[in-house]
Amino acid sequence: MHSNRTLLLTQGYEPIQIISWQRAITLLALAKVDVVEEYAEEIHAVSMVMQVPAVVRLRKSFPRRAKLVKFSRVNIYARDGHRCQYCGVKCTTSDLTYDHVIPRSKGGLTNWENIVSACYACNREKANRTPAEARMKLLSVPARPTWMPAVQIRVSAHSVPDAWRDYVYWTSEIENPEGGAD
Repeated sequence: MHSNRTLLLTQGYEPIQIISWQRAITLLALAKVDVVEEYAEEIHAVSMVMQVPAVVRLRKSFPRRAKLVKFSRVNIYARDGHRCQYCGVKCTTSDLTYDHVIPRSKGGLTNWENIVSACYACNREKANRTPAEARMKLLSVPARPTWMPAVQIRVSAHSVPDAWRDYVYWTSEIENPEGGAD
């Protein structure tokens, strides 16, 4: 059942978060959102009946504060474009690991400036050596990213309620129930 989730949009109709329908009702009661789409299911209260909100939009814009990008494996992979920084091969997350450019045994730190994405084969080949010692060249110098990734809401195309389809961004074609592309 999809009706327990509500998609929250910015004032400009950009998806920013998935919230519970209860939170959506609270925001509606506080006059902070407008209902854009509704589910067929209804909520029954003592003095009223209303449909469950499927998509709500903030009434006011809010300033986004610039934040430092959190150091994490996922953000390392994103910074490096999911490419091994030694051989350049684009990999899936499960085919990547991270490598200390200067090994920890030689004083290397676990930070933005010393960690790169690496495929398992290159990571094994480099082993406990610097790239120069292993005669391997880095494709780019690791650095703290200055960008903040856009908000990403990850949902399976099969689990997206129909009411959300006009408001989420797709990275691949969505198939209709008959099997062809929409």
